[in-house]
Amino acid sequence: MAFLSHHCKDVITPIMNSMTGYGRGEASNGDVAISIEIRSVNNRFRDLQIRVPKFYLSLEPRIKKLVSQHINRGRIELFIRRDTVDSGQRVTSDPQLAESYYKAIVNISKRLQRDPSDISLHDIISQPGVLISVETEPDALQEWTIVQTALESALSDLKQMRQREGAALKLDLASNLKDLQRYRTEICSFVDDINKRLMQRLENRLKRLLADRIDPIRLTQEAAILVDKADISEELTRLESHCDQLAILIQEPSPIGRKLDFLLQELNREINTIGSKATDQKVSKIVVNMKSTLEKLREQVANIE
Repeated sequence: MAFLSHHCKDVITPIMNSMTGYGRGEASNGDVAISIEIRSVNNRFRDLQIRVPKFYLSLEPRIKKLVSQHINRGRIELFIRRDTVDSGQRVTSDPQLAESYYKAIVNISKRLQRDPSDISLHDIISQPGVLISVETEPDALQEWTIVQTALESALSDLKQMRQREGAALKLDLASNLKDLQRYRTEICSFVDDINKRLMQRLENRLKRLLADRIDPIRLTQEAAILVDKADISEELTRLESHCDQLAILIQEPSPIGRKLDFLLQELNREINTIGSKATDQKVSKIVVNMKSTLEKLREQVANIE
């Protein structure tokens, strides 16, 4: 029971993956050696570009399927190199052609009154077409096991790098989110005071424009309506909700990039609305800082799987 209790306390940390990384894998069966390199960068979708020897073209569907099981998003460039222990060349001969060459050379020797016994084997086999070097075509399906082993090794290497990059991105996201929440709190701290000052200014302006021709109660109502239109309380509440969702989401495992994209769009909408409504200089300055922080978040999220 103690053993079970010990393991129940283990906490699995969700993994956030970057879309940037590099991996390399190798495998060999003694006759054939396969080396695979994979590079990945950010992309809205999964875009796989494969560079393989022409005799491995039939393996492309299997390669794509295996890669898609490990990578959800990003532009991936995959290169496969194949080396063999032997030259990969096979030599064939054409005995009938060699015999024809021999007979023709003998006839020429007789006509030139030369001894046919001087004709060497080299004289025959050096003639065109007697010995032919042919490049052997490998069986791609038989070599799939080696390719698969190298590919899985390269993918594992790539994923480890993407996870390390993702861990750094996660810290940066949390830091910038904390700044965004702090800016929101600053605005909230003096929103009521801003609304009071705004209402007072509107009342004074209306009094100057209308003099004594308006009822004081009606004046207060009109000013309150104008203040309500400039009030940013609802935007701040939605901003808080989006920040809370973002804080939860960055703790989830990849793929979360597209969800983060959507949340940043919502944050941008609320910040822009606050900026357009803001008439106070302090709020305007904070909105500028919020937009700068949001841009940092966008740059980071653009590289998250």
